[in-house]
Amino acid sequence: MQFKQLFDKAEALGFEAIQATLEHAENIDLQVFNGELEKHQMADTKQLTLKAIYEGKMGKMTTEVIDLSHADAWLDALKNSSLLIESKDEVFIYEGDAQYRNVDGLYNAELSNTPIEAKMAKVFDLDKAIRNVDSRITLSNTYYSENRKKVWIQNSKGLNLEKEVNNAFLGAQMVAKSEDDSRSGFDYIQSNDMNDFDVNQLAQEIAEKGLSMLGAKSIPSGDYEIVLKNTAITALLQAHVGMFSAESVQKGMSKLKSKVGHKIANELISIVDDPFKPKSTRSGAFDDEGVATTYKHLVENGQLMGYMHNLKTAKKDDTSSTGNGFSGGVSTTNMYIQPGKSSYEEMIQTMKKGLIIDDLQGTHAGTNAISGDFSLQANGFYVENGKIVKPVALITVAGNFLELLEDVVAVGNDLKFNFAYIGAPSLKLKGLAVSGE
Repeated sequence: MQFKQLFDKAEALGFEAIQATLEHAENIDLQVFNGELEKHQMADTKQLTLKAIYEGKMGKMTTEVIDLSHADAWLDALKNSSLLIESKDEVFIYEGDAQYRNVDGLYNAELSNTPIEAKMAKVFDLDKAIRNVDSRITLSNTYYSENRKKVWIQNSKGLNLEKEVNNAFLGAQMVAKSEDDSRSGFDYIQSNDMNDFDVNQLAQEIAEKGLSMLGAKSIPSGDYEIVLKNTAITALLQAHVGMFSAESVQKGMSKLKSKVGHKIANELISIVDDPFKPKSTRSGAFDDEGVATTYKHLVENGQLMGYMHNLKTAKKDDTSSTGNGFSGGVSTTNMYIQPGKSSYEEMIQTMKKGLIIDDLQGTHAGTNAISGDFSLQANGFYVENGKIVKPVALITVAGNFLELLEDVVAVGNDLKFNFAYIGAPSLKLKGLAVSGE
């Protein structure tokens, strides 16, 4: 869609600059509950977001009625929006970068062209495979979700960018019951390649998560050696992502303020933000502001290298945007702790008396993103002399996120991402305070 007519009208009305972002999204949602189709939903939506600078203020509006005959009404709304702004911060509409990287693996036409019947078959196959693992499995709820999105950004300064991404999620939750206990298990695969969806392997992993926790009980309070499973450390990392945002730093809401160049973690820890990861809807050559994205080390060998910036925060710090301007603020692309060389099994084998923590609950309420302090309910397994002895539940683990990163003694090779494309491998820690019986 061309917006030159809109841009010309905006210029005639005294707007300093204007930008249009058009998103076209197609979604599929399938759900099967105990062998029965519960949801079959398809959606096709378009949304236009406009932002424009008028008298030094930024007005914004969104609409799903994408018809240039409404241009006059849009410009009136933008002008009124800008006049309501009281902030004196400088605002920006970006003229673009000299080069943008060609990012491979963002869109796979084969996924979009795969018949819906084949996708539905995956969901039914996963449901059946889970319930066939063990007679103690009494419930399964399987899901398939697919998203295809195309984004165009054009502005009156000559910027003209577009990208197309697609991705799918296949996962399930199950419940296993014994005579005196009931436990659930959940796992998933994300990819834009149907060949990555190994139904039988996924079913075994999901079933094992629930079955292995049957009979879980608390343990005595104390300090234990800890292996934080990739899923657990990812949840903790996501809760503290704001620490690495220049927006949080400038507002005094990050413990990492003035820490660039300083050691903040064990030298085994490196954290990156990677906008070029294949098969991720967070990847791309540019951010929402039209700035070219960059692969960046936020932490390298334990040292804080810098913060994530958008145009606004970069101006305040007299630096350049890192291409992390998303949704009107600063956000990650694909942020993760880089994997190490240790296998998950090797980390367990070196434990004399310890705990595997594979599930942390309540990270939205039990963490302080400013200080890094956390106190969270957890589940996992008790380990003695390198052997898993029993499942553990009803415990609380407490500590500080940055201190935890200092206490890392081994980094796993099992990197896993969550739905927000925050990722981590399993980590072995010197210890962590555990409250139990």
